[in-house]
Amino acid sequence: MTHPPRPLTATAATSAPTAEEYDLIVIGAGAVGENVADRAVQGGLTAVVIESELVGGECSYWACMPSKALVRSVSALRAARAVAGAREAVSGPLDVAAVLARRDDVASHWDDSGQVRWLESAGIDLVRGEARLDGAKRVVVTSPDGSERVVVARTAVAVCTGSDAAIPGIPGLAEAEPWTSREATSAERVPERLAIIGGGVVGCEMATAFAGLGARVTLISRGRLLSGLEEFASELVAERLREEEVTVLTGASPARVDRAADGTVTIALEGGADPVTADEVLVATGRRPRTERLGLDSVGLEPGEWLHVDDTLRVEGHDWLYAVGDVNHRALLTHQGKYQARAAGDVIAARARGEQVDEAAWGPYVATADHDAVPAVAFTSPEVASVGMTAAGAAERGLATRVADYELGHVAGASLHADGYRGRARLVIDDERDVVIGFTVVGDDVAELLHAATIAIVGEVPVARLQHAVPSYPTMSEVWLRLLEIDRAQRRG
Repeated sequence: MTHPPRPLTATAATSAPTAEEYDLIVIGAGAVGENVADRAVQGGLTAVVIESELVGGECSYWACMPSKALVRSVSALRAARAVAGAREAVSGPLDVAAVLARRDDVASHWDDSGQVRWLESAGIDLVRGEARLDGAKRVVVTSPDGSERVVVARTAVAVCTGSDAAIPGIPGLAEAEPWTSREATSAERVPERLAIIGGGVVGCEMATAFAGLGARVTLISRGRLLSGLEEFASELVAERLREEEVTVLTGASPARVDRAADGTVTIALEGGADPVTADEVLVATGRRPRTERLGLDSVGLEPGEWLHVDDTLRVEGHDWLYAVGDVNHRALLTHQGKYQARAAGDVIAARARGEQVDEAAWGPYVATADHDAVPAVAFTSPEVASVGMTAAGAAERGLATRVADYELGHVAGASLHADGYRGRARLVIDDERDVVIGFTVVGDDVAELLHAATIAIVGEVPVARLQHAVPSYPTMSEVWLRLLEIDRAQRRG
């Protein structure tokens, strides 16, 4: 049952529209906004979410879910072909129409009625339209029909508007009408030739998916692939992509992009390298905050900029304003945004009740894990799962560390998983505290290995205690035992 708002009656001296009042206003009904509102309502507050597109947001319709649906069909076929007996039973390529149809199912056919029903069941009100701040705790909503309504917050406003794909200022690129991740994940057809600008996670995942679906893919990256991860991850992903006939161009920068009258796209590269010709070009070069039309200037903030927050997700200098998820630029990942949302919803409710809020690290009202314990999976071929710091990142922080590496294919579970399995794992250990501060594993189907490392890092489990965490045989989790054995041998010298 939803909570009825309390109207604020306009006086005769003003023509301002009658306002509706809630304890909490959430701008953006994606996964992050839903969780902020839900936790606040559980804490006894009334809440409304305002959404200009689909309830469920980017992850449900244009990012995590549809992209992984595309990749999953590709990886499932690859897995079958990697095991003798199964490969003999597999013939022919993927059924592209069936893959796209399954993707459509996963994205709920871009129908948010199920998400709307969940909001109703959680006691959260929904207003459709575009929201803009109009001073402290006041939000004006422009409805699809052009009418306006005013909503006022008794306690807080949470900005959960997320981010958009950034289009770099390459001459001719905007005019060439490039794909972004949205067009790629919702594509109704697979182009014969696809050029991808950007070698990060989105670029590499889409190269994996579309190459598996039959496109001839060219991946253009200014630096190495997956540059924020361990270098061996970059090397193994680039090697596999090339094996799967993706043209990988590293150290390459587009100088100009042109789309001809027949739809063909030509990408000229700096330095006189041969141009790239494609039927579509996908831009995957980063994100920008959705704050340009949010009315931030009405509260002394800069439109179009990221919103900087403390660990309770409160915007610096504004005790009533929160920014949660991508928009605060802490960790642009859905699961991390939802983690922030749980903390934000709880702390908003606690402050509204007048409770003393403990802002110490790892408490119930803070997003401490954003700093050094962010887990992430690149659903590439092969997968890359990582959490915490890389060896290079720890060195830049001035930490004394030691590193243990192991070839994942030597683990019994991996040799059973696929014939000729290749992969690699790394532990980064803080010498002073003797705890794991970083973990990276690369290989097919390694994503589910990640959470054990996340627990070890968040829990600051001593390496000596990890020796007693016995992995089952024969599973790929035995890589933990091998990494700890290597660390032990290295320390004994």
